[in-house]
Amino acid sequence: MAELRFESTLSPDEIDKNFEGVDVFSGIMDGLQEALAYKEGRASAETLARKRSLPVICVAEVRSSLSMTQREFANVLGVSCRTVEAWESGKSTPTPTARKLMYLIREDNTLVEKLLVNG
Repeated sequence: MAELRFESTLSPDEIDKNFEGVDVFSGIMDGLQEALAYKEGRASAETLARKRSLPVICVAEVRSSLSMTQREFANVLGVSCRTVEAWESGKSTPTPTARKLMYLIREDNTLVEKLLVNG
């Protein structure tokens, strides 16, 4: 069996900071209790529809930190320039997938280069 290896651009201190205030044991216990409730047919709708929420993303801040125009940023994300404009003006909000991608880009901006090369 191959050795499992984890690589990150984050330093150990940055990883620790991301988990500040997170009670891992309680999270595991909550998950086990929800799994048992689901198995017994008494899971709440919230349990069935729960999604991990991401930090609030400010599209303009992420884009500005990359020194990109709206058109360039839209190209990286695979959306139209008008979509980025609408997100930045508050007329609409990014989809969960777009939010996740922007979160990842914000945390590791080298992803932009990879997306442009492979896009």
